[in-house]
Amino acid sequence: MSDEVVSGGGGVGRRGLLCGGGILGVAVLAGCGGGGEEKSAGDLKGKEVAKVADVPVGGGKINGAEKVVVTQPTQGSFKAFTAVCTHQGCTVGSVSGGLIKCPCHGSEFKIADGSVQRGPADRALTEYPVQVRDGGIVVT
Repeated sequence: MSDEVVSGGGGVGRRGLLCGGGILGVAVLAGCGGGGEEKSAGDLKGKEVAKVADVPVGGGKINGAEKVVVTQPTQGSFKAFTAVCTHQGCTVGSVSGGLIKCPCHGSEFKIADGSVQRGPADRALTEYPVQVRDGGIVVT
């Protein structure tokens, strides 16, 4: 194939298509990122990230403002993890069936320890230490 016009009359050569596709590919990948930036435990220390009443047993609640997901794997046991997926930085979208789920590429993490249940993510979610104080779940 020559480096000339690929489709009739458009004047776009093969090289132009490849370069344009490369730019588009970068834009698409950038769109997958979701802009999530994980916070450190120090950034969150002392902050209430959820109310006990809002976190169901066997499920969880996502705090989008703080980028934290709080779970209750068993009655009275609360866990908190970054809500930033370890695959490409999307913010996780839901918690159900004992799993924290990322809507971007389908990664799933266990609510008990943040470990990967299903990829493409290959690292667990960062866990934050928490305590229950006055009906709230606070990062310690």
